[in-house]
Amino acid sequence: MRSFFKGYIKFFIALGILSIIIMYIIYSTLNTYQPLPVYQPSNVSAELVDSTKQYQKKYHKIADFSLTNQNGITITQEDYKNKIYVADFFFTTCPSICPKMTDQMVRIQKAILKDPQVMLLSYTVTPDIDSVAQLKRYAEEKGVIDSKWNLVTGDKKEIYDLARKSYLAVKDNPFAGKYDMIHTENFILVDKKRQIRGFYDGTNPEEVDQLIEDIKHLKKEYIL
Repeated sequence: MRSFFKGYIKFFIALGILSIIIMYIIYSTLNTYQPLPVYQPSNVSAELVDSTKQYQKKYHKIADFSLTNQNGITITQEDYKNKIYVADFFFTTCPSICPKMTDQMVRIQKAILKDPQVMLLSYTVTPDIDSVAQLKRYAEEKGVIDSKWNLVTGDKKEIYDLARKSYLAVKDNPFAGKYDMIHTENFILVDKKRQIRGFYDGTNPEEVDQLIEDIKHLKKEYIL
């Protein structure tokens, strides 16, 4: 009789160990970190991508740049080295989506204010209008914090190439002047390797909420 119960004790011990192993596997599976996707030009709508880049399927990164911010300071990719950042394209006299986008960028600025790993970068699509002085007025009006957010202007072709070949974020405008573009509502999340990790509707507060959460998620890649 005693040996009979001993047999059952061994069975229940084995069953308990097996249950623990199964629970651990399930827990590990559910809690495995899933990185954000890395976007390539071939993943993005062709109307937003320069024809020279449309079929690129890997190794896409944001190109080097040299532009001038709202304080007359030259800003380059080095200022964003080892940073996560959110970029967009706008112009200060835009009467439609830009005010909404800027309001949402202000929300992001508030969320990342004390985070040294994250910054913001806004490119004007009308550099002939948006001088340094104009950007400064706009920045002061909107509450831009210089240490977190650069509004940049400069060579029109350089901005056009960045928009269509790097950030994959604006439409070509064949009915206007050379290097004119139709900017979109896109916010672009860029990682520390200069890769695109997400596109978000900058006029939609819910998508911006998701962007803020994705910034937190992306940061985990650098501590794992």
